[in-house]
Amino acid sequence: MSIPQTGGGPIENKAQLVEYLASGCKPKQDWRIGTEHEKFGYCRETLLPLPYDGRRSIKAMLEGLRDRFGWAPVMEGGHIIGLEKDGANVSLEPGGQLELSGAPLETIHQTCDEVNQHLREVHSIADDLGIGFIGLGAAPIWAHDQMPVMPKGRYALMTDYMDRVGTMGKTMMYRTCTVQVNLDFASEADMVQKLRVALALQPVATALFANSPFLDGKPNGHKSWRARVWRDLDAARTGMLPFVFEDGFGFEAWVDYALDVPMYFVYRDGKYINALGQSFRDFMRGQLPALPGEVPTLSDFADHLTTIFPEARLKKFIEMRGADGGPWRRLCALPAFWVGLTYDQGALDGAWDLAKGLDAQTRDALRVAASVEGLAGVAKGVKLMDLAREAVAIAEAGLKARACPGAGGLLPDETHFLNALKESVATGQTPADELLARYHGDWQGDLSQIYAAYSY
Repeated sequence: MSIPQTGGGPIENKAQLVEYLASGCKPKQDWRIGTEHEKFGYCRETLLPLPYDGRRSIKAMLEGLRDRFGWAPVMEGGHIIGLEKDGANVSLEPGGQLELSGAPLETIHQTCDEVNQHLREVHSIADDLGIGFIGLGAAPIWAHDQMPVMPKGRYALMTDYMDRVGTMGKTMMYRTCTVQVNLDFASEADMVQKLRVALALQPVATALFANSPFLDGKPNGHKSWRARVWRDLDAARTGMLPFVFEDGFGFEAWVDYALDVPMYFVYRDGKYINALGQSFRDFMRGQLPALPGEVPTLSDFADHLTTIFPEARLKKFIEMRGADGGPWRRLCALPAFWVGLTYDQGALDGAWDLAKGLDAQTRDALRVAASVEGLAGVAKGVKLMDLAREAVAIAEAGLKARACPGAGGLLPDETHFLNALKESVATGQTPADELLARYHGDWQGDLSQIYAAYSY
C-alpha cells in the first residue's frame, strides 16, 4: 500500500488531473524500472505471524533496519510504519506483510541487486530476532483472526469498508502478497499501447507466477488464490477495465474512471479522514461531506489513485499488478517479463499483436482460468500455455534488443532473469504446482514444512 502523497496546489478543473497524468511522459532514455514485493514475516519458534509490537515483531524489524542500515523512519501517530532511503521505501501491508518499494532504476541488473541487498538486510535483522520471511501469494495456514493489524489509519478505514462492497477484501488486505513492477511511458499513445498490453496479458503473468494454492492449512482449489480474492473484492475499483480498449481511450478517460471510483479517505495533518463511499467529483465542487467547503489538491488526487486496484493501474507510470508474491528468482523475473514486453518497440508491437485479438469476454475468462489452473488454463479456446510461451519469447527478444549488460560486462543483457519463466513454459509447472506436489508427496499433507523449505 502506498504512503501519503504530498505537494500540489488546489484542483480547479478536470484538465489539471489530465495534465497530472500526462506529466508522467518521459523520453525513452529516462524510463526506469521500479520493482515492489511483499513477504510474510513469522516467528520461527511458533510459525505464527508477527505482531506489530514486541521483541519478535514488525516494529523490531523496522527499528533494526533503521539502526543497522541507515534507513530513515516513516512515522504515523507516534508509530514507526515504514522506512525510506535512496529513493526506495519499506512499508507495511495491513497484516504486517513487509514490502520493499524499490527506487526507479535503469536496468533489471540494478533492480535485482536492490532486491538482493534488501533481502540480505532483512535476513540479518530477522536472524537475530528469531524471525523468518517467506514469499507466497497467500498465507498458507494462518486464519484471519490470527493476523495482526498494523497501526495505520488508512487500513482501519479500509477494513471497515470491505465487507460492504465485496466478500474477500479483508482476505486481500491481511493474507495476500504480490510482486509488481512500475514502468514508464513516452507519450499518451505509448501509454495506451502499454496499458492495453498490460491488461490483456495480465492473466499470463498470473498463471506464470501462480503461488498461492493453500489457505487455512489445506489446498484451496486454485493455483492462485490471491487472484481469486481480487475477483470478489470491490467491483467499483478492480477488474480488467474494458473501457481501456475502446477507441479514444487516453489520459482523460482514465481521469473520468478514477473520479467515479468511490473514495476511501482524505489525508490531512497526519490523519486519515473518513470519506468512505463519497465522490471525488463532489470534492472538486467543494461538496464533500467529510470536508464541506474544501476542494482537493493534486496530492489528494494522487492519494485517490492509490485506492484503485485494477489488474494494471495508471498513475504517472503503469503498475503491473497480477502476480503472486514468490521465491527469490521470481522477484527478478517479474520485471524482466514486463520490461522485455514493453521497453522495446518491436517487442511491444509483438505483444500487442498477441493480445489484440482477445475480446473482453476472453480476457475476463482467461483471468479466471489463470487463477484456477495456472498455465493449464483454457478459456474460449485460448490456452494460457500458448500465450505464455509466445509472451516469454517476445520478452526475451525485447531484453536482447535492450542489450543492457550487467556484472561488469560479463552478462551481455538481461535475458537470464527470464530463466525461471522459461522453465515453467518448458515444463508447464508453476510454483503452485511444485508446492502441491510437495504437499501431496514428501510433506504428506504437513503444510508446516513450507516454512523451512521456502523461506528466504
